[in-house]
Amino acid sequence: MLNYSVAELRISYLCSMKAKRIAIFGNTHQEKKSAKVFRVLELLRAYGAEVIIEKEFYEFLVGRSANGIESGAQNLSDIPSFAGVDFDADMVISMGGDGTLLKAAHYVGSKQIPIAGVNIGRLGFLAGVNSDDIDDAVVELVEGRYQMEEHTVIRVEAQGHEFETCPNALNDIAVLKRDTASMITIRAEVNGEQLVTYQADGLIVSTPTGSTAYSLSNGGPIIAPRSGILCLTPVAPHSLNIRPIVLGDDVEIALTVESRSHNFLIAVDGRSEKCEQGTRLIIRKAPYTVNIIKRIGTEYFTTLREKMGWGMDAR
Repeated sequence: MLNYSVAELRISYLCSMKAKRIAIFGNTHQEKKSAKVFRVLELLRAYGAEVIIEKEFYEFLVGRSANGIESGAQNLSDIPSFAGVDFDADMVISMGGDGTLLKAAHYVGSKQIPIAGVNIGRLGFLAGVNSDDIDDAVVELVEGRYQMEEHTVIRVEAQGHEFETCPNALNDIAVLKRDTASMITIRAEVNGEQLVTYQADGLIVSTPTGSTAYSLSNGGPIIAPRSGILCLTPVAPHSLNIRPIVLGDDVEIALTVESRSHNFLIAVDGRSEKCEQGTRLIIRKAPYTVNIIKRIGTEYFTTLREKMGWGMDAR
């Protein structure tokens, strides 16, 4: 009788299953942590998954291999790469921090491909798989043992302006001044009714997902997932009476901006471009959601408490 270890039996069983097609996105600015990426690739291939890698990240990994920096990198030659939105997969794995996951979500768009974030960055609210748990997590992903969360996406339309990149955001859409001297004036309307005219350095419209990002750093509230709300958070408002406001996510928000420099920046999940003053912006919920994978047993408030350090004695 042949003797096999549990791991060998598990690999044998999984390799007999129909292989999943998994697309990999990654952070090209984390050279010291690229060994984690090669470990994920090794595990995925051992478990019979078909792997494809985003082109820019693929070239980064090939460079690590060519310089002899990472062992095992030479096995990339038979892995195909893809550019931008030109891919299809059963699952996306994002290797980096929350910024890398936002990039992956941007390219996934309305494809409804679930995204798993492996956190090899810093804080990582969205990238929920700890890099120290990679071995177990990969097994769970390939076997389909995970839970998914639907995350609201918001979209901006600008009258008379063509966006150079995708106008949809998982985290937030921010209107910001371009120069360092003067604040901008932002007239905000909700469903056609005037809300307020902000005198500020900018204004952030965030989803619950983005409430722990730029909005939080400007005094905005933390919003639990699936709350069905958006938040308007001013950036350095001129008046102390101006405070963040929470709205239902079924509203239409209209913004009109005036600036001494005659232009301003609009940042969609950090992807910024210039707009001319007077451009009317319309922000509303996008017609699709982004599905983010969580390990079974992962709880939002536990994660929030640990990431924020609530209740920890720093003495």
